[in-house]
Amino acid sequence: MCKLYPYFTNDGSVGLFSPEADDIYHSTYGALSEAYEKFILPANIEYYFKQYKKINVLDICYGIGYNSKSFLNFYFDYEKNLTKKLYNEAIYTDNILGKFLNILNRKNKLYIAKIHTNNILPEIFIHAIDNDKNLFLLSPFIKTQNRFFVRDKLSFEHEKINKLRKVKVKSKYKIKKEVNIIILKKLIENFENIFEETELNEILSIKKYKRYFDRFICSLFQFYKFERGNNTLLSRLRTFLHNIYYRYISNSHKKALKCLKTKKINFKPEIDDARNVIKNSDMTYQIIFLDAFTPAKCPCLWSKEFFDELFKHLDDNGLVLTYSNSACVRNAFLQSGFHIAKIYNAELNKYYGTAAFKNKNIMINNNFLHELSEYDLGLIKTKAGIVYHDKNLSLNNEVILAAHKKETENSNLISSSKFIKMMKNFDT
Repeated sequence: MCKLYPYFTNDGSVGLFSPEADDIYHSTYGALSEAYEKFILPANIEYYFKQYKKINVLDICYGIGYNSKSFLNFYFDYEKNLTKKLYNEAIYTDNILGKFLNILNRKNKLYIAKIHTNNILPEIFIHAIDNDKNLFLLSPFIKTQNRFFVRDKLSFEHEKINKLRKVKVKSKYKIKKEVNIIILKKLIENFENIFEETELNEILSIKKYKRYFDRFICSLFQFYKFERGNNTLLSRLRTFLHNIYYRYISNSHKKALKCLKTKKINFKPEIDDARNVIKNSDMTYQIIFLDAFTPAKCPCLWSKEFFDELFKHLDDNGLVLTYSNSACVRNAFLQSGFHIAKIYNAELNKYYGTAAFKNKNIMINNNFLHELSEYDLGLIKTKAGIVYHDKNLSLNNEVILAAHKKETENSNLISSSKFIKMMKNFDT
């Protein structure tokens, strides 16, 4: 059976630890906060909403879905704010039109937006890839916020995580219920035997894990299971009771089903090596989230050849976003033909992550993207900037790492430590 290693990160969202990689899937600072601040905000999503009728998003290493969930959540927030703004404009800037529309359409304000402007929200397609089926299936159940959480005792030994968990982070983000409902529905559609998945059902039933799961989604899953299941009297009664709540009372459930029915949102989960998917795809994406384990542990998704493929599949005005500041990652992007920038958060006064793009004008009006400094560019030219290679996109991580180590040892480039020392001496 699959073993989970969940824990509450500092903003109350659930993070996971991988014993195989000896690494965390999410920042201890806050899993949900990390998704917003390293991927969603720097993506300047509003630009794409205004410029495109359909937006394709590629989520590499989906995990338990924070990046995809945050993107969908941003979409719903944007829809709500846009509708509210246009509704107020209709009332306060054109009183006659406003009164007429207010009477005509009190319950469906989005109708006002469609009449009053040409501003129509685009269709959204999210292509999510991960090679771990269990994480995919568990993703809608995982709690994305818990305001009153108590720091749980870790079920695994990790000194660094214990130290980092001492700081409490104010949670600024909240995922709407309809986001997880949409993902759950799409998983049910794509995995016909989801209700018979032994490991999924066992994990959901284990008492020690229950505090990490959303009760609403767990109940909804049971409702769908009963709905599809046998017709015993008890089953029909449970289905009837669930039906009353989820179909007629829950606004989030109705909103999620409406989005799926109108095909405004589509979510495609794919369990596979991202290299295989990207090689055999003819899709073009406006936004790509690259959220793999660190290059030193998963170099196959950070190689120059993999970035060549990302370049082919990125829209001319598209953006690749990753949390990595690594010199070898930045150099691989440059060698593949990308322009790059580092991600900056003014509120936290902190640089983190890298953005890659074809059109340098993407940086205009995006306050999160800053030019690389002379120091950053110099580091790329050291041994630390030697890229990983995976010629046919088929090598395993151990082979890639061994070849990279050999190339680094035989290189005449200056070491990163010497470069850093040289720069410090120069500054003094």
